[in-house]
Amino acid sequence: MEFDYVIVGAGSAGCALASRLSESGRYSVALIEAGGRDSSPWIHIPVGYFKTMNHPQIDWRYKTQPDPGLNGRSLNWPRGRVLGGSSSINGLLYVRGQREDYDHWRQLGNRGWGWDDIAPCFKRSENWEGGESDLRGGAGPLSVSKTRLQRTSIDRYVEAAQQAGFAYNDDYNGATQEGVGYFQLTAKDGRRCSSAVAYLKPARSRPNLSIFTGYQTRKLEMSDGRATGVVARGRNGDTQFTARKEIVLCAGAIGSPQILMLSGIGPGQDLTQHGIESKVDLPGVGRNLQDHLQARPVFKCKSSTINTETNSWFKQVKIGIEYALRRTGPMTMAASLGTGFLKTRPELATPDIQFHLQPFSTEKVGTATHGFDAFTASVLQLRPESTGHLTLRSSDIEDHPIIHPNYLSTPLDCQTIVDGIRIARRIARHEPARSEIIEEHAPGEAIADEDFDGLLDWARNTSTTIYHPTGTCKMGSDPMAVVDDRLKVRGVEGLRVADASIMPTIVSGNTNAPCIMIGERVSDFILEDAA
Repeated sequence: MEFDYVIVGAGSAGCALASRLSESGRYSVALIEAGGRDSSPWIHIPVGYFKTMNHPQIDWRYKTQPDPGLNGRSLNWPRGRVLGGSSSINGLLYVRGQREDYDHWRQLGNRGWGWDDIAPCFKRSENWEGGESDLRGGAGPLSVSKTRLQRTSIDRYVEAAQQAGFAYNDDYNGATQEGVGYFQLTAKDGRRCSSAVAYLKPARSRPNLSIFTGYQTRKLEMSDGRATGVVARGRNGDTQFTARKEIVLCAGAIGSPQILMLSGIGPGQDLTQHGIESKVDLPGVGRNLQDHLQARPVFKCKSSTINTETNSWFKQVKIGIEYALRRTGPMTMAASLGTGFLKTRPELATPDIQFHLQPFSTEKVGTATHGFDAFTASVLQLRPESTGHLTLRSSDIEDHPIIHPNYLSTPLDCQTIVDGIRIARRIARHEPARSEIIEEHAPGEAIADEDFDGLLDWARNTSTTIYHPTGTCKMGSDPMAVVDDRLKVRGVEGLRVADASIMPTIVSGNTNAPCIMIGERVSDFILEDAA
């Protein structure tokens, strides 16, 4: 079991990296995934995230500690445990982020990560249904399309946002992100295009690419300061995968720091408490944890929504038949239809909040929809100041890390989430949304716009993650940096990390597209270094 390159984690970045390293035929590549193959039909049906999230065979089912910023609540943090990783169970939303995000990474000292450096990686990964342009890719493996579903309540809210003074933007992944419009999806012809579908499916027949599913990485083997192999637990016990050139961790913002720490790479004092020999003292492993927190205003409305369109077996069968025959209807629905990237203050250079407009509503994410027609105008802060951390629970890979998100822990974050809720309400007061809405279900009219503490407390009691954990093996040159700007782990030879964990600061939007870009970018570095 010896290969040139061993990649741990077949998620968004890992699939892209495995494809790029193996396409030349010069190098042997092993891709190790703890989960199974992406054979469940619910993975490939866009609306299947309702079935795959919290599924014990497909989802890691992480859970945070009770968080003071959420009035002591803990949250479920789903992460994909299957080929394609979280791109196989996510909401299919394709967002690159703002060019300023990446220019900021460059300003922090990370050479090769400014917008001009990484934009070609986005372009070569993308097959945008709108076709090739200066900004968009038209020949890449990842299919990106416009939404195939429309609902009156969302259309009217998007129009009302324009009446409230916010510009319409037909392509937030184009020249500018700011404005309101509709989400773009990682989908083609009504089917999900995960990173496994995009990158692995065409590459599986390559003789130099070996894909191992059902192997959970326990630790890295080290020799004289170099990472030489991966010990992974499969159905028949432990297997060692030896890397002649390099190992790349693509296990995500939770998995990658956990594997590093179990291998003796991380905060030395924390590791010794669990009986783990500290081999490389890197205090930043597991720190700098960032996530997007969404507040979820809900409005009862007059037109039909998913709430009542799916409230009987007869309606569900009808929807299933429509999808089977035409690949249209509610089963093609992403996690959200409409979106907006807006500023809470006019003096800001770029948008600081994002909307996810959903033609359904629930009292709590993951529970049944309401018995009445309603839509959700979810709003989040794009660049939170609050950072958390994760630590080991034990030295056993089966024990999930202890996760402390530390939400809403700074005045700016509190102000921004309240301002976002106020903007959601302000848009709802403009036509045609005003005539569409029957009443505000949540937070409810009992909490006035002027009641800052009341709105903040409602947000603390009801807000939830929108599934974007990042930053736990951050890139940089400061004492808390884990990897350098070539994504090499500091103090270790032959080891890199390439996934959401390397982000020094969270990007302004959904994180799947940036993770795929990271896989593309690190492939450039590795192939350059191997030449």
